Amino acid sequence: MDATWMTAGELAAAVRARKVSAVELLEHFRKRVDQHNPKVNAVVVFDWERAREQAVAADAALAKGKATGPLHGVPMTVKECFDVEGLPTTAGAVALKANAALRHADAVRKLVDAGAVIFGKTNTPLFAGDFQTYNEVYGTTNNPWDLTRGPGGSSGGSAAALASGMTPIELGSDIGGSIRNPAHFCGVYGHKPSFGIVPLRGHVPGPPNSRYLPDIAVAGPLARNANDLDLALSVLVGPGEWDAVAWRIDLPAPRRQSIKDYRIALCPDDPFCPVDTEIADAISRAGDALAKAGATVRQSKPAIDFGDSFRLFYRMLAATLAPGYDERLLEQMALGAKAATDQRAMSTVFLQGATMRHIDYIRAAAARQEERARWADFFTGYDVFLCPIVMTTAFAHDHSPDLQGRHLTVNGVQRGYLEAIGWAGLIGNVRLPSTVVPVGRTKAGLPIGMQVVGPYLEDRTCIDVARRLADLIGGFTSPAGYA
Repeated sequence: MDATWMTAGELAAAVRARKVSAVELLEHFRKRVDQHNPKVNAVVVFDWERAREQAVAADAALAKGKATGPLHGVPMTVKECFDVEGLPTTAGAVALKANAALRHADAVRKLVDAGAVIFGKTNTPLFAGDFQTYNEVYGTTNNPWDLTRGPGGSSGGSAAALASGMTPIELGSDIGGSIRNPAHFCGVYGHKPSFGIVPLRGHVPGPPNSRYLPDIAVAGPLARNANDLDLALSVLVGPGEWDAVAWRIDLPAPRRQSIKDYRIALCPDDPFCPVDTEIADAISRAGDALAKAGATVRQSKPAIDFGDSFRLFYRMLAATLAPGYDERLLEQMALGAKAATDQRAMSTVFLQGATMRHIDYIRAAAARQEERARWADFFTGYDVFLCPIVMTTAFAHDHSPDLQGRHLTVNGVQRGYLEAIGWAGLIGNVRLPSTVVPVGRTKAGLPIGMQVVGPYLEDRTCIDVARRLADLIGGFTSPAGYA
């Protein structure tokens, strides 16, 4: 059997049925990494020896009739930002090259307890802070669809490894699209869970080996199909170590049992962050396919000014990141915010957020809560909301040090590089689940993804629509040269 493009669920079933051993699967993916990683540079930390020991143990346990869990014997990788005991967690920072994890991150522990065999870690930009994936520790990750372009960020190594068939499933993280935009750029699936349902302890940033849990940020899976997202979610969802003494999380089943019963809101573009025409058209075609299958599809959005909502996100993102800055820098940022001539510019909004008073943060949190209520009201009339994730498809590598000076071209017009966070922040700040599903390719052959956004804690509704959409228009296809 060729395991390369099989789902993680199929691989687990094959191991349990003794059609293939965990050791054989591990060796298969090791050969894939040896063959394709030199040009893609997605997997940057390796743990082959320990992974082989775990695979041998998995096969021995199965011989005695004992399967650890739903991922028993399945080899996989995780984003470098997550602690794996004994392996480096640098988040791409040279200053952290000597940092070795003292224990597994909570999400990694859940995967291991479910039987996964983790053989390596995938690349990320410096402190998970870019829409591209490169750093001084591990170098640049390339997009398998076009090696001159980036795979997205910050879970760029995760998406590139999946798209090139080097791993069957991945663990990523997302605060401003870091699961979702790489899934879009590389033509794979990604799920940003509802905030708070997957424990994030053991992720850098925050500080190494700390218990800091930042606002907005989540951990979640990437895969090549919706079924694996659902499988991974069943493993990952649960309380963190402090809450586990009492709390349980029981996510509801999808809202509908038939595509004909779904009520779908469609928003292929919006003036707050215009997207490439090819992206908007692909999203519209996805809506048409769902309507043709019997779903109720209407162009609609909640009663929220998306521009104001995004600026609220950007302020709160800045406040979340601010604890990592020293006091002198914060003082300079405060002065910069006061001196700025354009108080609504993205750079100014960030400075305002990073240096806001506590009372202003409380007011911002109250404004977010009002937005969450409006989204909840919206989802009484609709089951999901379909929208873009990034305004462009994968773009050429650009490592110029000034992020403010970088630009992206959208429909022939130059736009600020940091505007690429717009659609991601709009959804992330209000803590909603979002599944990115492939919906086509551009004339140049680059993948296009779309967000399927659902009500808070109704993650399985998002994944279900993504699954049904794949049946209608096709799901993942592999890039040329990686068969």
